[in-house]
Amino acid sequence: MHLKNKFDVGKFTILAEMQPPKGVNVSAMVSNAMRVSKLVDAILVPEMGNAVMRMSSLGGAMILQSKGMETIMQLNCRDRNRLALQADLLAAYGCGIINVMGVAGEDPGLGDHHQTKAVNDIDLMTLFKAVRTLQGGKDLAGNELFGAPSFLVGATVNARATDDELSSALSRMVEKTQEGVDFFITPPVFDIGVLAPFMEKVDLKKHRIIPTVMLLKSVGMARYLDRHLNLTISADLIKRMMRAPDKVTESLAIASEMIAAIKEAGFAGVLISAMGWEDQLQRLLDLG
Repeated sequence: MHLKNKFDVGKFTILAEMQPPKGVNVSAMVSNAMRVSKLVDAILVPEMGNAVMRMSSLGGAMILQSKGMETIMQLNCRDRNRLALQADLLAAYGCGIINVMGVAGEDPGLGDHHQTKAVNDIDLMTLFKAVRTLQGGKDLAGNELFGAPSFLVGATVNARATDDELSSALSRMVEKTQEGVDFFITPPVFDIGVLAPFMEKVDLKKHRIIPTVMLLKSVGMARYLDRHLNLTISADLIKRMMRAPDKVTESLAIASEMIAAIKEAGFAGVLISAMGWEDQLQRLLDLG
């Protein structure tokens, strides 16, 4: 059963993020994905997150698809013009990749190729329009396609926003839905309470919202995320990690509890971001 069908029948879906390698040795990516292939519903393959050069999402997704795993391919407007984006979408569908996700892409100055110039030929909303147009049998120039794709389309939503920022986030979500977006992934969440304002405004039975659970690899990481990225990690949670004799086991327990809370709250699923601990995903999923 494909991801779309699981959404349609109301199954709580589990997505796992799997970074492509910075190189051509795909053995670790494949082995980590294979370990959890029966425990997750799809694997999200990021497209050069934080503007760090890696194997493309299309390449990584094609490799995992060839091993029998359902994937979600990311695209961003930073690296490709409208010709290349449309070409990658057609190539993806031709290779059996039926789930895609559009993201804006971080500034190249944050990455490892500081001299890079961003492309940004089209913006994110136009990317979603391109996907919708291709599915209608034409390209962005109005030319007929020889066979049209049919994608399940994902996007991001800032479900942690409040006040005016929340109103803006909800408006953008409506716009994306009108352009054919089917599901939304949130930034990392470490306390279900921070989503309360969003949950009051959004019908979770109508909209497929998927919060992200990120594995906390250390106390230092938890403090950094709280202080510098405003991800709201409580002092109690940080103390809990500090006191834990086995930080890995405690981190997995925290993530497992967060996944359970997300499911209990009625969300459509969860995305697990392992942050380099992909080899621990099986342990985490076995806890559930």
